[in-house]
Order: sequence, then C-alpha cells, then structure tokens
Amino acid sequence: MVIRPLTSDDIATVVEFSLRAWAPVFDSFRAVLGGPIYRALFPDWESTQAEAVEAVCRDDATAVWVAERQDRAVGFVAVRVEDGEIHMLAVDPEHQRQGIGSALTDLALDLLRRAGVALAVVGTGGDPGHAAARRTYERAGFTPFPQVRYYRRLDG
Repeated sequence: MVIRPLTSDDIATVVEFSLRAWAPVFDSFRAVLGGPIYRALFPDWESTQAEAVEAVCRDDATAVWVAERQDRAVGFVAVRVEDGEIHMLAVDPEHQRQGIGSALTDLALDLLRRAGVALAVVGTGGDPGHAAARRTYERAGFTPFPQVRYYRRLDG
C-alpha cells in the first residue's frame, strides 16, 4: 500500500468506494431512526454524499490523501488543518480490516502535528454502523465525548 496526495484522476473512484463504504452506515441510521425520520433526514443520501465527497476532494483548504493498492485508490482521508479536523475517511469495503483506515488516520494526525495543531478532532456516529470507525479512532488515541441529538417528526 502507498499513501499519496489525491489527484483529480482519483475523485470518481473515491466517490464510488465511499458510497459503498458508507451504505452500511445509512442502513444503520434507518434502523435506529425509523423510516419516517430517516427519510426526512436523508431523502437521497447517495447523491448528497457523492456531492460532499467530491466537494471535499476539490476544496483547496482541505488536504486529501489516498491509500493506493495496485494503482487504484482504496481509501481516503480529508484533513482540515486549519480546524485540526479529520473531516472524512473511508476505505473501500473490499479493503477494510487491513489497517488502511488506521494508516490514513496516522497520516492525518502526523499532518496536523507537523502543522502545529495541539488538539485534533474527528466526528463519527454512535450507531452500530459506525462501530469500526469508533474502534479506529480510539486505537489512534482519541477520547470520545458522548453527545446525543434527538429527532421528532412533527408532520404526522
């Protein structure tokens, strides 16, 4: 595996595998929230996420790196150095559980450390679909801060 800066040629691949990587997360959201609230929050999650990933990949204020195997991007991390934040991270489901997420997290932390950031932050969900992400961040030394957000439909 090689980790290198993202190029514009990588963007379509990153968007594609990110959607596959995050599909179980959105399935988990649906199970936790129930259909009516889920549909209100995520009427078309795939389009919204695809646009968000592409926007991050093209954002000059965000450092984006990819993990590559056999000349193909299989993971990515987007780091907002100014905010001290690991903003996005995804690994192609076919390459998960092989240390790629951890390697990308380590790279992000090194970038932040070298930029003089004293406190790094990463956000993830508390639902079952984010369990692997939580394990990755906790292994990297992050301390979780529980936060709860409630939703209620008011239209029936």
